[in-house]
This record gives sequence, C-alpha cells and structure tokens, in this order.
Amino acid sequence: MFLFLNAGAAVAASPVFDVHVHLREGEKSLLAYEADVQAAGLELVGLGAMWFGGPHQARQGELDKVRVGNDSVIALAAKHQRVLPIATVHPYDGEAALQELRRVAAAGVKVLKLHAHTQRFDVSDPQVEALVRSAGALGVMVLMDNANILPGDSEKLFNLVARVPGTTFILAHIGGMNFRFWNILALARTADGFAMDNLYFDISGPVLLAADSPLEAEFVWTLRNVGIDRVLLGSDYPQMGLGKAADALDRLDLTDEERSKIRSGNARKLFGR
Repeated sequence: MFLFLNAGAAVAASPVFDVHVHLREGEKSLLAYEADVQAAGLELVGLGAMWFGGPHQARQGELDKVRVGNDSVIALAAKHQRVLPIATVHPYDGEAALQELRRVAAAGVKVLKLHAHTQRFDVSDPQVEALVRSAGALGVMVLMDNANILPGDSEKLFNLVARVPGTTFILAHIGGMNFRFWNILALARTADGFAMDNLYFDISGPVLLAADSPLEAEFVWTLRNVGIDRVLLGSDYPQMGLGKAADALDRLDLTDEERSKIRSGNARKLFGR
C-alpha cells in the first residue's frame, strides 16, 4: 500500500503541459490562468496560447484584426518562456492568409489553429488543404477543432490528414463524444503507406466526461488505439480549467508511464520544449 500511494503521489506531482489555452485578454488572462494552475497544485512547464476564442473570433476578411491578435501572442511568448504561441488565419482569405502564415512562421510561430465551426469554413474545401499544406512546408503544425459539432467533422479531418502527410496535425477534443471514430486508426495503419504518423490529439473536454463514467474503459481503449505517444493534455481554458483536466486524467485507468506522457512528455517532445 505504501508503494502504491507513493507511486500515485509521484504521478500527481509530475509536470503538465497544457496545449489548449485561450488568453482573451493577453497578459491579464495569462496571470489569471497561472494563478488557477497554481491553486490546483500543478507544476506547469508549458502552455499553447491563443488570442482568439469566445468573444474574439478570426473570421473571413478580418485581416487587420488577425494580424494584431497574432502579434499579441507572439509578443507574450517573447516575454513569458512557458508560452507556446498559437496563431490563426482564415483559409478563405486565400493569398492573404498564406502571406500571414509566412509572416508568423518567420516570427517563430510553430502552431496554427483553425476552427471550422466558429470560423465558418468547410474542412473539405480545397483552400483549407492548400493552407495546411503550406503550413507543413514552413514547419508549422496545425491544431484543428475536432469537437464533432459539424456533421462529418471527424471523417473530413481523417481525409485531410491522410492527404497532407507532410503536415503535423493536432486534433482538439479527440472527436468529442464521437471519439470512438478514431479507433479506425488501429486498422487504417495496417494498410501499406498509411501510417498517419502526422496525427496527434488533445483530450480537452471529453476527458472530463470519460473519467469515472460508463465510457471510461472505451475512452482509454481509444487512447491506446490512436497511440498513447500521440495524446496531449489540454484544458480549453477559460471554459474549463487545467486542474479539472489533470484530475480527470489521473482518474483514468492508465499506467503511470502513460499518464506522464500525456501530462507533458508527449508535448515536450513534439514541441521541442
């Protein structure tokens, strides 16, 4: 019993990297977020920070607003070492979106966020593929919403990821309550030349529902089928806090090694931090 308790304490004390944070008011939001994380007793080693979300959206044609927002998170990252800046553009802005992508990549941005639901675009549109293909060529990863709110969300994302193997994708929310879909990867990867090793998932949202639920075993099974090394912890702050996400992760029937990878190991390896 003593050894079991000590092992649990060690996991609880392992650091966390939150890949999904919305800082709607810049540094003010960052300080509030850090206070929230500290109150939860967590050691934070990094956070993927976005300026958009909630009342701040990045819609088609809002180029000036997007540039200002992207610059704000780039500046925040320059001042705060733990911040990984996440920029955005709108795929339907065409060449202007590609120019902004090149600009933020030159400024050191390594992650681009796209959200089909709130930005109002179709994942299967050729302009989306052109944008994410360009991101990969620039060494920029693409974080895409996958809460499965839109019909065919996961299926369209599967096809996009398969068509653009040169770009690394992170799918936020692992399909929402349609997480079961992603078990198909265990079969898809048996096909020749179909490793889909450019795909990662953040588990913000569904992890809160899965822990201690009738779905927990199936959720854990899904994480193992997509690959534990491909799973990242996210909160989706301020909508949901990191403390609750980390607590839910700790309650899943995972090994200590698996938890440690998801809490921060995988993210640190992926982002080189």
